[in-house]
Amino acid sequence: MRRNPLSLLAVLAGLVLSALLALAPAAHAQASEGVREAAQALRQGPVYVHPEAAGELPEREAQALERKILDADKPLMVAVLPDTEEFPEETLLRELRTLTGVTGVYAVRLGDAFDAGADRAVMAPQAVGNLVSAVHGPGVDTGTELNAFADQALPQMRGSAPSSWEGVPDAGGTPVGGLITIGVLLAVVAGAVSLTTVRGRNRKRAEEREALEKLRVVVDEDITAYGEELDRLDFQPGDPSADDAQRRDYEGALDAYDKAKQLMAGARHPHDVRGVTEALADGRHALAVLAARREGRPLPERRAPCFFDPRHGPSVTDLTWTPPGGSPRDVPVCAADESRIKAGQDPAARQVATESGPRPYWEAGPAYGPWAGGYYGGALLPGLLVGTMLGTTLATPAYAGEYGGEGFAGGDFSGGDFNASDFGGDFGGGGWGGGDFGGGGDFGGGF
Repeated sequence: MRRNPLSLLAVLAGLVLSALLALAPAAHAQASEGVREAAQALRQGPVYVHPEAAGELPEREAQALERKILDADKPLMVAVLPDTEEFPEETLLRELRTLTGVTGVYAVRLGDAFDAGADRAVMAPQAVGNLVSAVHGPGVDTGTELNAFADQALPQMRGSAPSSWEGVPDAGGTPVGGLITIGVLLAVVAGAVSLTTVRGRNRKRAEEREALEKLRVVVDEDITAYGEELDRLDFQPGDPSADDAQRRDYEGALDAYDKAKQLMAGARHPHDVRGVTEALADGRHALAVLAARREGRPLPERRAPCFFDPRHGPSVTDLTWTPPGGSPRDVPVCAADESRIKAGQDPAARQVATESGPRPYWEAGPAYGPWAGGYYGGALLPGLLVGTMLGTTLATPAYAGEYGGEGFAGGDFSGGDFNASDFGGDFGGGGWGGGDFGGGGDFGGGF
């Protein structure tokens, strides 16, 4: 099984944290015995089935699911639990995450309900929520649901399986003399982590600079194209035929142009580009509204830009499109691309530079994530790009941490091993009525 380059440090950290947890068992006294048992089991393997829920996932199916996760070498933890007071919906996922202490994705079948959560360094909350909605429904049995979730989650996850799954010892108690050893281990880990952090920051800065330069070429082309649209616009605010509404639309279009130029001039990180393309999308919508007012047409609704090239302007409809080797999906298209597709022709796709030559932007790397995200938004984009090269990166830290995905937390991923138990707001996704976990709501939607 592939190991993280820092696996030795991870093992040391795991030993240290296990010992410290043994010294302070009261820290999680509020969790039920059942939750603690489930967490203990998940430190030792990826799948736990509570005895009272054994009928939901037979042993053979549980073993097959466990083998699938182990073969993928990803930190996916799955628990099948009975819907009893011992496993409270409101706190269950966060308690499991805290007590297990493993950075990863946690999927729980609680009776007939299902939900999941993730550390943002492993998978974005929006991606987790989308997967939960996709696999959970009335009448779906536990095995089908969990396997469907694993099949879709594993390719999107970052990180490695925790070392504890390979037999890292779990300290059951720490004698007084062992505190000296713990102190030494902590010092070693702290020094190594400090050095690794410095190297990681330098690497990240270099990658960000390279990504920003790629984006600068594309965004400058977009700004230039929008400026040319403004130059071609036959509108004079002082014309007697112009009314106040038209003048406001025109001013909004000009303001968007100025804003885009200013934001791009001040961009220092890839995620700064998102504001630039958001401004350009706002400006093109203002132009579309202005044109409708001048021509006496109904004002257009606010729609996403044309999927194939945002420079085409706001879309006019959604059409089913299938990328090479991918699955069909509905994408927003402009009138010109609608005509091309209906005529059996290829749409006019936006090309960007790649190592293999010019390719459509959805076949490029994660550097183009914030550029596309500004046009289409974090919630819409994954569905449009599912199965494409860019789409597979949207739920990973390569996009979220380094390239600025919506609602994602940055930072390098530590490798799926033991971490501290105070996670703040960095664990989220899935259901519970939306948002991050720990806030109540229905578990899995009440199916």
